Amino acid sequence: MVRFMLRRDRVRLGVWTASIVFFYAYFVVALGAMGDPALAGRALIMETPSGIAMGGPGYGIENYTVGVAIANEGITWMVMGLAIMSILHIVRHTRGEEESGRSELVLARAVGRHAPAVAAALTLFLVNAVIAIVSALALSGVGGDELPLGDSFALTVGSGLGAMVFGAIALVAAQVTERGRGAVGISLAAFGLAFMIRAAGDIQQRQGSSLSWFSPIAWPQQMRPFVDVRWWPAALCVVAIVLFLLVGAFLGSRRDFGGGLIAVRAGRSDARGTLRGPATLAWLQQRTALICCALGLGLMWFASGTLLPDITSMISEIPESNPVFAAVFGEDPGQFTTAFLGVMILFAMLCCAAYAVVMGQRPKAEEGAGRAEIALATSVSRYRWFASQLLVAALGTGMLAAVSIWAMWLGAVSVGYAEQTFADYTGVLWPYLVALASYLGFATVLYAWIPRASGAGWVLLIYTFVIGMFGGLLQDLPDWVHGISPFYWLPAAFTEQPDIGYMLGLAGVAVLLFALGFVGFRRRDVPTT
Repeated sequence: MVRFMLRRDRVRLGVWTASIVFFYAYFVVALGAMGDPALAGRALIMETPSGIAMGGPGYGIENYTVGVAIANEGITWMVMGLAIMSILHIVRHTRGEEESGRSELVLARAVGRHAPAVAAALTLFLVNAVIAIVSALALSGVGGDELPLGDSFALTVGSGLGAMVFGAIALVAAQVTERGRGAVGISLAAFGLAFMIRAAGDIQQRQGSSLSWFSPIAWPQQMRPFVDVRWWPAALCVVAIVLFLLVGAFLGSRRDFGGGLIAVRAGRSDARGTLRGPATLAWLQQRTALICCALGLGLMWFASGTLLPDITSMISEIPESNPVFAAVFGEDPGQFTTAFLGVMILFAMLCCAAYAVVMGQRPKAEEGAGRAEIALATSVSRYRWFASQLLVAALGTGMLAAVSIWAMWLGAVSVGYAEQTFADYTGVLWPYLVALASYLGFATVLYAWIPRASGAGWVLLIYTFVIGMFGGLLQDLPDWVHGISPFYWLPAAFTEQPDIGYMLGLAGVAVLLFALGFVGFRRRDVPTT
């Protein structure tokens, strides 16, 4: 089964491995090209609450070398990328195989009940081990003496182990729910909670408070690579992985095959009249994911909003104790609070863009399950069916964006922070709605024209994140490289007004993408052969 999984996923896992290794190497080259003054400026940013929340506890800030910068600014995002890979891999080969019926055929042979889960965990370990080894060699090889091999291994191995914790959580989630989407949602929610706990703990106290240690994301950071490396926090990852695997095995032994510990509620014996249309059917299929995402993101960004008074207080003290900070960034704490809020909104909108990409692939799931062919065999036209799926996805994406931003405002107001009004937050919201349509449109075009490559919809989202976070490291990048990201054309939150020309341009691109999607879907066979 291990050989089968590796053969089946050889392209998928190869792309993940190459991408992670390339990102490490790119990060080293980009930071090395900046020079010491620019690195010192980045160290000052890492002392702000936004830098701490997005980066980490801030070890080695006093001597901000390339290695220290990679550890401070890269570990969180490496763990996130590897965690997503781990979650999808585990769910794909456990709950996904049960849903498809293939696991039942395999287990009908002389194969143990836990063999698929054990094989999935073993393959995940092998892939993470390869990524860690090759990435460490790439770091040390590109960085030379400035990035010792031992510290490089501490960074990559710690990140891999931290990510595998969430893979083990996904195995537990796969026993709880009957649907792969539910297992992925629970696992990603666990990562979001871990991120918030780590950020809140590190903001409370530099180099991490006791709260930080409750997050698996903090454990690789506490290994202090390129500063004062220590390996014992990696043991926390190993213990957590073993515990979650044991819990998953325990739960897996006590549920029916194909079922979950939480039983699916029985449906009505007859269909409602409202289900006669494809739009209401699409809503019924997407509503659970939308409601869960809205609740999770709403709570997370509400909690973020409650941090604003503490952040303002912390920032107001920095210029007094750090004259260099005041000289570089000024002495207005409100300016930095607004910048921090803008970063939070950016990450909230990236989450909404991810939802748009997922729901843009929803028609493919309907087609693969055979339901699209059945629906299109009736009087429902292709355009009507396709438009219904996209309409519900678009409305859901807009709803998530509104919930995220307004929850942030509500959290700030609940603790007495009223620097920005509800109207200000709403003014930030609507330009993002225009940009988010581009992500859904891009996923639509891929599904309509090249269904096998519909997963490439994530490329635009990843590109937006990378160019937004690290594009500034390379000063000579042309404007068109930044302009590929739809978010590049949006105004800075709370400080700039939207450019009508840019907004019309983004809207035009989205309309063109949707039009191309409808043309492509009309021209090809359903199902794809």
